[in-house]
Amino acid sequence: MKKLSILTLVALIALTLASCGSATDATSTGDTYVSAYLPMDYEGAISARNQLALGTLRLEGTSLAPTSDEAIALLPLWQALRSLQSSGVSAPEEVNAILAQIEASMRPEQLQEIAAMELTNTDMQEWASANGIQTGTGGGVPGQGQGMSPEARATRQAEQGITSGSTGGSRMSSALMDAVIGFLQTLIP
Repeated sequence: MKKLSILTLVALIALTLASCGSATDATSTGDTYVSAYLPMDYEGAISARNQLALGTLRLEGTSLAPTSDEAIALLPLWQALRSLQSSGVSAPEEVNAILAQIEASMRPEQLQEIAAMELTNTDMQEWASANGIQTGTGGGVPGQGQGMSPEARATRQAEQGITSGSTGGSRMSSALMDAVIGFLQTLIP
């Protein structure tokens, strides 16, 4: 019953935030969140959002993995962030507020460990590859959309879950958030 109440609350918060947000497409504006813990000044650094997500997954099996209580606090925040991204209508301030709450819900040691990982685009691509996430839409590869009519291309994109505003990076980020949500759910009794 407690899980249902939390999920209902998250859904209501996400809908409220989405309804009062600006018409800014979160997938095209990029992340603007600046973390006090996670640097982005090294070569190939990924966004703080993706560092938090991939880093959280990499904490699994370590002494710094989220506890069940931490998972209870983090899960609704990741779900709200995922909901905002899925809505396609969110202000950067909304996303930044949730990312700040995610960081505040984590132990400083966890954030320091994630920072020490210095996660890069290569790490993201390796994670995607290991998890069967395809990030391209054909890229000119024969038989992968080249020479298709606009209607056929739209059908193929719909089958692959690609929206007109989505990019390989946003699909990967979405899959990464889904993986974090799934991981956190396994930690809650």
